[in-house]
Order: sequence, then C-alpha cells, then structure tokens
Amino acid sequence: MGKRDQLKPKVNVSSYIHFLLNYRNKFKEQQPNTYLGFKEFSRKCSEKWRSISKHEKAKYEALAKLDKARYQEEMMNYSGRRKKRRKRDPHAPRRPPSSFLLFCQDHYAQLKSENPSWSVVQVAKASGKMWSAKTDVDKQPYEQRAALLRAKYREELSVYRNQFKPPKKRLQESAMNQCRGFKQAESDTSDGSN
Repeated sequence: MGKRDQLKPKVNVSSYIHFLLNYRNKFKEQQPNTYLGFKEFSRKCSEKWRSISKHEKAKYEALAKLDKARYQEEMMNYSGRRKKRRKRDPHAPRRPPSSFLLFCQDHYAQLKSENPSWSVVQVAKASGKMWSAKTDVDKQPYEQRAALLRAKYREELSVYRNQFKPPKKRLQESAMNQCRGFKQAESDTSDGSN
C-alpha cells in the first residue's frame, strides 16, 4: 500500500452488536477462566438482549446512531477506491425466474386490483403466504414452466459462451481437446494390439 492510499473507514455496527461487544467484555471480566463456544455465547446474548429494558436498549441505539454518523462522515472524506458494480454483459442471457416468481407474476395483478392501497412489499408477502399454502400438486405447473425456462436458459448460455468467449481461450480449449483425443486414440490402439 502506498503512502497516498487511505484505509477505508470501518463500517458502522448495529445497536445489537454494540450490546454484544459490551456483554462479551463484562463476561470476560466476571468469568475470566470460563470458555463459551460461539453458539452458546450468542444464544445467551440474544436472550439477554430480549430481556433488557427499552431504556437500556436506548443507550446502545444511541451508540449505533453515533457510529453511523461517524461512518457517513468518514466516507464523505474518503478518497480511496470504491467498489464498482460489475456491468452486466448485454449479450448474456438473463437467468430464468423460479417457480415461485412465476406464481407471483401470475397473481400480482389480481392481488393489486383487489387491494389497490397495498405496496409491492405487502403484495409480495401475500403472494408468499398463498404459495406456502399451495399443495405440491398445485405448484407442479409452475415448477414445470420453470424447468422449461431453465433448460432454454442453459442452451442460450452455451451458445453465448461459444460465441462471445475470448478467442485465446477458445484456441486453448480446442488444443486441449485435440490432445485428449490424441491420447484417447493412442490408448484405443494400444488396447487393441494386446
């Protein structure tokens, strides 16, 4: 790392994480020789978190707000590299929807017309409840449609990979396949001569 490179600011943590860190420090002070596994310790923390008062939780929520403000301020002053989302290749085929998403597409308009005041989230929750109430027999048509779309996607993906793969990789693969074919032919002739 160069002298000009700046360390990225540490991400802010939630009120529960502040509580967990505080609880861990108190636990170590009170019982220095006791070891608890992660699973057991996190279970104890979550039980303790549920049992503390709102007043006590407010302290940790205030810490979380301060930490969030600190992080946002540091990110405004941060001049280092930021992760960029990788751009999707416009030639690449789109992944097919799952059987559940096909079900949601079929029922979205109906649910929205019956409940015009619902948000997209509320419609999605209602769709999820309807889907979980369906039997396997009722889900079968959606699963079959999803399977057909997956098969079509795999075909389009193989065509895409053959068409848009860099030429160097295609040459390397064809050379490897020729070597495999040559080795296979040698083994076939050696087996026949014995």
